[in-house]
Amino acid sequence: MGKRWIPLEANPDVMNQFIWGLGVPEGDAQFCDVYGLDDDLLAMVPQPVLAVLLLYPLTSLDEEEKEESGASGASAAGAKDLSKKVYFTKQTVGNACGTIGVIHAIGNATSQIKLVEGSYFEKFYKKTADMDPVQRAAFLEEDDEMEDAHSVAASAGDTDANVDVNEHFVCFSCVDGELYELDGRKSEPISHGPSSPETLLQVKYFLEFCLLCIHFPFEICRFLPLVMLAVSFTRMFGAVAPFANKRFINLESLVLLFL
Repeated sequence: MGKRWIPLEANPDVMNQFIWGLGVPEGDAQFCDVYGLDDDLLAMVPQPVLAVLLLYPLTSLDEEEKEESGASGASAAGAKDLSKKVYFTKQTVGNACGTIGVIHAIGNATSQIKLVEGSYFEKFYKKTADMDPVQRAAFLEEDDEMEDAHSVAASAGDTDANVDVNEHFVCFSCVDGELYELDGRKSEPISHGPSSPETLLQVKYFLEFCLLCIHFPFEICRFLPLVMLAVSFTRMFGAVAPFANKRFINLESLVLLFL
């Protein structure tokens, strides 16, 4: 990756301003915190959930898997038919994974979210609709408007901006009744089987019981801190958990953000 951006913080306030400024109606959808994967905490999540973003630390194992994915992507594609409705783009800009995750989340929910006419997102998805993932990545890399918007959002976080980070965002969306893992480092979307907006938080199952299936090294998911984000229509009500400002916490109390 040649070009590098400032990484986007896993912060609902930052991401909300980011998507609202680019064409998601402010009253329709937003990111918000979810404070754990226990059933009681998940029950507080507004429904329906449209997407889940996961932030996790990278290791050398991820780099090896990335290379293998690139080499075997064509053969993997034939293993399972993927819905043509899935919006997917590769990532060619360093530290752009947060924005790529947002693009995947919104791009696979345009039937539920009515984007503001003439907005950046509305024009972006129309222009890239017929492109393949590599062409979309090239388009995004040369898109000054998105780069500027990303830079503003990345600079608005609570933590100091630093281009040298070791975490990565992945998006999970429900398309045509399937749960898809959308990772710009991979060659294509990965289907994890049947799902629905009402059951999209079943991603908890993959995190706790099927770590190898979710294409992350077992050691990372079991022992290192993670952050998750998710997507929903309604606003979360007012209570703030005591660890609401912690962006990196243990697996037992993951943070989910909802749109």
